Amino acid sequence: QVQLVESGGGLAQPGGSLRLSCKASGIIFRINPMGWFRQAPGKQRELVARISTLGSPNYADSVKGRFTISRDNAKNTVYLQMNSLKPEDTAVYYCNAVNAVGTVLYGTSSWGQGTQVLVSS
Repeated sequence: QVQLVESGGGLAQPGGSLRLSCKASGIIFRINPMGWFRQAPGKQRELVARISTLGSPNYADSVKGRFTISRDNAKNTVYLQMNSLKPEDTAVYYCNAVNAVGTVLYGTSSWGQGTQVLVSS
């Protein structure tokens, strides 16, 4: 059974930084590409960053140059370093195992509780 536990969210000022973590269990982490998604109020969940099993990252245009995704296979953890935060980054952030076209690999029941990020002065 997949379990994903996100942490590290909170309140940040515009231009500030946060680092999110997501610990995975119930899967062989090192063979799974991982991604960070976000869902803002009234909007659909969107994929903002993905990292391959070999560590190659991809980013949505909205976060490119500001966010950095990384992974530590020894800790079964994926990270999202968020710099130069903007109010429009406010959302609940989730991680999940995700394929190259943005489809989660273990179904809708695999989502964790997410971590809230609020960017406001």
